[in-house]
Amino acid sequence: MNTSKKNNLTSTSKSKDQTVVFTPSGLRGAVKNGTTILDAARQLGVDLDSVCGGRGICTKCKVKPSFGNFSKFNIEAKEDNLATSTEIEKKSIEKNRISCDERLGCQTKILGDMVIDVPEESQVHKQVIRKRIELKNIDINPATKLYYVEVKEPDIHNPSGDLQRLNLALKKQWGIKKTKISLKILKNLQYTLRKGKWSVTCAIFHQDNEDNEIMNIWPGFLDSNLYGIAIDLGSTTIAAHLCDLHTGKIINSSGIMNPQIRFGEDLMSRVSFSMMNDDGTEKLKETVQGSLNTLFQALMKETTIDPKLVVELSIVCNPVMHHLLLGINPTELGQAPFALASSDSLYFKNDHIGLNFLDNANLYLLPCIAGHVGADAAAVILSEAPNESEETVLIIDVGTNAELILGNKSELYACSSPTGPAFEGAQISSGQRAAPGAIEKIKIDPISKDPIFKVIGCDYWSNEEQFQNFLSNQKITGICGSGIIEAIAEMRMTGILDASGLIGSSSETGSERCISESRTNSYIIYKSTINDETTIKITNSDVRAIQLAKAALFAGSRLLMDEMKIDKIDKIILAGAFGAHISTKHAMVLGMIPDCNLKNVTSAGNAAGAGAMIALLDRKSRLEISKTVKKINKIETAMAPKFQEYFVSASAIPNSMFSFPELDKVMKLPDVSFNHKKRNKRANYN
Repeated sequence: MNTSKKNNLTSTSKSKDQTVVFTPSGLRGAVKNGTTILDAARQLGVDLDSVCGGRGICTKCKVKPSFGNFSKFNIEAKEDNLATSTEIEKKSIEKNRISCDERLGCQTKILGDMVIDVPEESQVHKQVIRKRIELKNIDINPATKLYYVEVKEPDIHNPSGDLQRLNLALKKQWGIKKTKISLKILKNLQYTLRKGKWSVTCAIFHQDNEDNEIMNIWPGFLDSNLYGIAIDLGSTTIAAHLCDLHTGKIINSSGIMNPQIRFGEDLMSRVSFSMMNDDGTEKLKETVQGSLNTLFQALMKETTIDPKLVVELSIVCNPVMHHLLLGINPTELGQAPFALASSDSLYFKNDHIGLNFLDNANLYLLPCIAGHVGADAAAVILSEAPNESEETVLIIDVGTNAELILGNKSELYACSSPTGPAFEGAQISSGQRAAPGAIEKIKIDPISKDPIFKVIGCDYWSNEEQFQNFLSNQKITGICGSGIIEAIAEMRMTGILDASGLIGSSSETGSERCISESRTNSYIIYKSTINDETTIKITNSDVRAIQLAKAALFAGSRLLMDEMKIDKIDKIILAGAFGAHISTKHAMVLGMIPDCNLKNVTSAGNAAGAGAMIALLDRKSRLEISKTVKKINKIETAMAPKFQEYFVSASAIPNSMFSFPELDKVMKLPDVSFNHKKRNKRANYN
């Protein structure tokens, strides 16, 4: 009797709908128990490839399930929440077509709540990693250089060791004193000296106030340069640049999505995952270290460079990524006073942190500033040099966690602002990350209220004849961050959206594109005339998500201005891969940034990546940034009394507390209101 009841209960619990979250898209929903991952992806509009009709032949639908407690999604994903591997999957593992931690979407049934990561190779529309580097003049003075030396042969009457005679030769021929060497390199020293007939080329690393280190040795004269890799380790994307340490030339660049996204899109979700799972920090560490090894392989694949010649790495990242890369539990960064394990610059050997693709390289981590203002902000300072400016400069490195730097040659202030993933297209109804087919630019006619737009992968606007040729080969798949910002700003500029963030009805705006949905309205940007029923729209929930993100950004800026006791900024620089693609005019209309002459609002591209490059190529810059960081005034936005006040006022578009006189010189925003409750109250009062 009791057994029967137990079985019935088990059957009931397993027959209910299961919640599944797909990353990196962030799409989630409920699916029937027993639904395959591939079918669930199709139901929820997830970009998961498959060409064999779900027969397990192509393996293009391979995915990585994530297990653990995901507090952000309110999900506990257990291993038995997926059906056991099928024979087809087992054979795919045997043939090395999928790894042991991967599953085939067409074969795997969902039996409980799950978080499923769709790797880049399984996506039909690949993510565009737009972390371009814009370099100014750099002094080329790398920490590791090559030295050719001729070493005396051993003498039975003077029986010194080979290493001692090599050191003597380095001192006499190059003035290099006090060297150290690892056992790994020492093991091959005797063979290398004899192969080179007592002449060798040494790669020697110079570190201030430390002994020089022999990083590698080649027989004879090495007719080559040394190389290094500059890495911008972001919470959403990772970019790496392979550089010639002698010329400063970028040999190759590559980028990937940060696979940690499956544990949480924002940083605090990853901190929470570390806190709530015993092996959480270890999982996050292994994931990011593995992705860096994959990225290095991709960088080197298209070159003929020997990995032994790559002797330097420089990495910039925010504090949470900094700790997770090193395998340090980030729990302290999730609560006041937001203490870092270490804020100084750090050096490690590549294999000390799992970067085993390289042979023997030194890794340099730039210093963090404080709390949630990390090495990426320090790199931006290195690249943009606000500390050398006569004018007051505000630099905003726009991302999931934005860093803000304000100052001039006299003083510098810095803070971070948790904008969240909305700017990246997450939590937006038609949102997606930057990929071919995503709307990235938009204009709305002020009279007809009809839009025209550009999509990634096409040079033409949607009203141009050539655009239709593009559509015959590529669907419009969604709208990315820069497109969302432009769309909402254009809606405000054309009277479709009021200052409070409400979208008007079709009768109020004069546009049939404004449709009623539940108690709010939405604006249709694009509706397919083909049978795929694709509709790209901006909902009031989308507007709210962007309002919250931009309000956090603006509030951080105002706090810094208060600390510096100024009301006006001379120059604004939008940095970061995302910041480089934002229209400065639309950013100001939205109220993302303080009022400023639009001519003085510019984009800097991937300034953090440029800073990583400078640190890689010029050893003096490492000392300079360490000194500069110690002079920065750090502001914790979470602890600032006025943050909430500024945040609420910045929710309005552009702002309810601060005026925008410079913006008013360029355009006049429509005075419209779609808040019926307030209007009815006003009417009753009159």
